[in-house]
Amino acid sequence: MSKNAKRLLSFLLVVVLAVGVLLSGCGNKNSSSSSNNTSKQTQTATNNSDPQNLHFKSDKPLEFTMLYSDHPNYPYKSDWLLWKAIKDATNVTLKLTIVPMSDYAQKRSLLISSGQAPEIIPKTYPGQEIPFVSSGAILPISDYINQMPNFSREVKEWGLQNDINSLKQADGKFYVLPMLHQTYTMQYSLAIRQDIFEKNNIPIPNTWDELESALKKLKEIYPNTYPLSDRWQGKALIGEALPTFGVPIAGSDGLFDWTQTSTVLYNSAKDDWEFYPTSQEYKDTLTYFNRLVKEGLLDPASFTQTDDQAVQKFVTGKSFVIMTNTQEIQNMINQMNQTLGKGNFKVTQILPLAGPKGGVIAGNRLENGIMISAKAKDDPNFPQLLKFVDWLWYSEAGETLTKWGVEGVTYQKVNGKFQLMPDVNYMNLNPSGTKNLQKDYGFSGGVFCLLYGGPKDLAESMMTPEVANFENQVNTQRKLLPVAPPVPFTESQREQANMLSQPISDYVEQMMLKFITGVASIDKDWNSYVQQVNAKGVDQLVKLTNDVYKSSKNK
Repeated sequence: MSKNAKRLLSFLLVVVLAVGVLLSGCGNKNSSSSSNNTSKQTQTATNNSDPQNLHFKSDKPLEFTMLYSDHPNYPYKSDWLLWKAIKDATNVTLKLTIVPMSDYAQKRSLLISSGQAPEIIPKTYPGQEIPFVSSGAILPISDYINQMPNFSREVKEWGLQNDINSLKQADGKFYVLPMLHQTYTMQYSLAIRQDIFEKNNIPIPNTWDELESALKKLKEIYPNTYPLSDRWQGKALIGEALPTFGVPIAGSDGLFDWTQTSTVLYNSAKDDWEFYPTSQEYKDTLTYFNRLVKEGLLDPASFTQTDDQAVQKFVTGKSFVIMTNTQEIQNMINQMNQTLGKGNFKVTQILPLAGPKGGVIAGNRLENGIMISAKAKDDPNFPQLLKFVDWLWYSEAGETLTKWGVEGVTYQKVNGKFQLMPDVNYMNLNPSGTKNLQKDYGFSGGVFCLLYGGPKDLAESMMTPEVANFENQVNTQRKLLPVAPPVPFTESQREQANMLSQPISDYVEQMMLKFITGVASIDKDWNSYVQQVNAKGVDQLVKLTNDVYKSSKNK
């Protein structure tokens, strides 16, 4: 054979092979599409129709290990539809280490410390990851965000980068992947007997001063009552008030306790950290509540009675104002249907009250989230694990699945809106349903989703009209304060800060209750209180905090 003929034959062979490869590729694609009836939401992350890589479904069966917090209200079942739905959507099976919710934090710590933790460790609140950072037992998840497009998209589109930055540790990295809120959802505020207010022509209060006026009027009309008798040892009440008086605590939505938070808080106007429990703003807060107690408007038992004792006073008409949240208010209404009779009362959760600093609320849009065990990176399927976590917890498709379940089985879309199937109930959204979305199917559990978190539309999909209206008012009529920047202590610095702060916090919490209830006099005992708390090391704690903060800023 001539040299030219050989060249021609070689060229023809290359052409034939190239055409064969192209045809083979087309054939595989067509075969795949004809045999795979899943929706776009469950196609592989490499699908050409998904240039942002937002979707995930493994092309082979995978198994990942996960720690699971077992809730007593909906105990774990191995045959929940949830597990099958996750497998069908992702081709991933979860091998669970099941721990009772009451023991979860302790068991999580033991498993991580012993190197026995599963790969995926959910239900971890920001701050709870800190004890495990220095040992290297958990991954700096910030190193892998570029492999998590759904999380990255939500952070960017929802303006959450400053919130995420607040999680950074001394090495500039963060170690917990929080669940996210597109819009802030407030849960705690005061509930009032609106029927009693209307009957006596008392305006619904919008400020703390207006609340005081309303309580005075109620006291005049019902002299043998404490108009406001609170639960949760007054912790939610105080927490709501402090930011509105100018004390910039980290969160005003929930139970506040000085022993569970720092007494050194960020002053955004000065860009430094200050000790606030001796400030004029804090003193004004205590003076306000002490005045309510002295005038018989606030039940002093609010700080010592059980929650049930406080609720019973409200549901039997012995008090008219109490702190609540968006779930507990329905429980009270159910009780009042029995004690007062359905239709004989009206209970309303009102907006968080405004104070001298205006209608402000403190908090952020981050929630409990996920740690990844360091050993997970040794799994050959580690990239798929990251994509799985990213899809299940942060894609709208994944969040819809874990919240609502399977369309046509647990929910349906009616005029574009989610609706439980006729035989399914959850949170009294469909009272005639005989099956429970959580107990019988495993969906809407706290390990995988937030009640009112994620995308705004999805968060609102399970809200009653009353809750949706309340949240809309909060977001339009109240201002969410900016999140404080991080103070990334090293392990040794954190130990020093904890040693200083614990006795200070204990004393501040103790004296706060004494000042409010009148056991200690604000007029006579305040200066002594300031001297004693300062003697416990306040200056050292403030200096340490500011030194670390300024050092981290300059890096």
